[in-house]
This record gives sequence, structure tokens and C-alpha cells, in this order.
Amino acid sequence: MPIWCDPLGLALGVALDQLVADPQTPAHPVAVFGRAAARLEGVLYADRRSAGVVHVAVCVGGAAALGLLAQGQPPPAIRVAHRQPPPAIRVARTAVTAVATWAVLGGTTLAREGAYMADALERDDLARARARLPHLCGRDPALLESPELARATVESLAENTSDAVVAPLFWGAVAGVPGLLAYRAINTLDAMIGHHSPRYERFGWAAARLDDVANYVPARVTGVLAALTGPAPRRALAVLRRDGHRHPSPNAGRCEAAFAGALGVTLGGTNVYGGRIEHRPTMGDGPKPEVRDIRRAVRLTRAVSLAAAGAAVLTAWALRRAIAR
Repeated sequence: MPIWCDPLGLALGVALDQLVADPQTPAHPVAVFGRAAARLEGVLYADRRSAGVVHVAVCVGGAAALGLLAQGQPPPAIRVAHRQPPPAIRVARTAVTAVATWAVLGGTTLAREGAYMADALERDDLARARARLPHLCGRDPALLESPELARATVESLAENTSDAVVAPLFWGAVAGVPGLLAYRAINTLDAMIGHHSPRYERFGWAAARLDDVANYVPARVTGVLAALTGPAPRRALAVLRRDGHRHPSPNAGRCEAAFAGALGVTLGGTNVYGGRIEHRPTMGDGPKPEVRDIRRAVRLTRAVSLAAAGAAVLTAWALRRAIAR
């Protein structure tokens, strides 16, 4: 297969995400996967880790297998008769990669959600902002005032820049369509069952740990890109090195620390999740985020997304060129 098929597909998928974003429809591939995973949970659920391991293996393995089938290879007769696959097969490979990339990316939607929160808070419409916050994170917004809504938005933009953009592009560059689909399956399962609750403390353990592994490198790439593309690279890198490990998550802190340093704010503090209170260490040296910082965070998210897209295309091309030699 020509080395340009996957890199071009990734680039076209990023462009599709910019044009179409995430259509809110039950037919979206991620929504379809979520319903299938929920039905399988109903069959496999048991309050033990081993049941969760089986659930994750079936869901993620199925997504990766679907990616392998979709990506495909020419039949043996065509590979023998042609030194390179016919144009139709090359175009199909590129198109499949583009559609898969579009399906798993969420960068444009993420930036729009941030802009929506900024607009609501700039208009002092707390009711609208509180109603919208669950689109970004799982915190209880009922009692949050404008400063805490702003902090929640900036922190969510930082973390989700990795989850929704950098990580899928990283795995798409490394492993093609199977990597794209497997990563989105892992991240979706983590959002569904990988959290602390009586039901999922054990069953969701495998989903949470696998998500940590899948995001280990992308989160650190996100931190570096946020520092390099932000308005204060030296400060952002210093905060990333000093504070990135302080977050309870092995990955989210790298993203949030870099955003904190780039924007000159302090992130972290007390968060409430469905009645459960978490006291998180602070990251950064500046004041707490204000409403005006949300649009700055949105601009940084877009800059990181663009840089990640360019890096993914170049990485995919370099890897496939090395394999082809």
C-alpha cells in the first residue's frame, strides 16, 4: 500500500472534523459502540475485576478487528498482478482512514463547547452555563458560581484536548484505522464505566487502567505541544515539569499543568462529583481562571489540535516509509 494513503486519510479526517464536527445523532459510530458496550455489560456484568477484563477485551478487541477489516488489504491475486494496488483500492484505503479519523475526533466540538461556556458566562447566564457543563465534565454544577465554572471549563479543555484530539491522532499515526477505533473504544469505556462508584469500582477497573496506558504518551505530547504553541512556552514548560505529576490521574495533570503555565493561571482545588468531594493539588503560579480565560484556553486547544494534526501526518508518513523499505 502506498505510504501516502494513511497520512492523507488522517489529514482529510481532520478537515472533515473541522467542517462537520460531531453530529449529535444516535447513528454516530461512537454512540452505536456505546449502546453495544452497554448491552454487553448487561450480559457480562459481575462485581469483580475479571468480568470487567472480559468486557473490555471483547469491546476493544472487536473495535480493533473491525478496523483491520475496514482497512483491509488487496486480495492475493491483485497483489501478485500489481506492484502497487489499483487506484480504487488506494482511494478506498484513504477514504476509510479519513472517515475513521473523523468519527473518533472531537476537537471541533470541544472548542465549540468551550466557546459556548464562555458566551454564557460573559452574559452572566449561570443557569445556561450550569446546564452545559456536563457536556465537558462530570462535576456537579448545581452550586458552582462563575469562577468555579470557569476553572472547570479550562481544566476540561486541557484534559480533553488530549483525549479528543491528540490521543486518537497519535494512535491513528502509529496503528492506522485499528488504532483509531481501538483508542476510541478504550476512551469511551473509561467514560462509561471507568470511574469510582459502587457498581464500577471493580468492574470498571480494567477500563480505567487501559485508558491510563493508552493516554500515557499522548498526554505528555499534549503537555509539550500546549507549552510550545501557547503564549508563554518557558513558563508552561517549567510548570509542566514541576506540577504535572501532582494530579491524581497519571495523565491529566500533564495537560492541565501545561495549560496552567501557558495561560498564567492556577488550576486544581476542590471538586464535587455527585456528592463525592475531591481535594486536588494546585498547579501553576497565577490567579484562578476568570471567565476571560476560557476563550484563551479555547484558542490554545485549537493551536494544540492543529500542531497535533501536523505531527500525526508527518509521523504516519515516516513510519510507513520506514516499513516500506
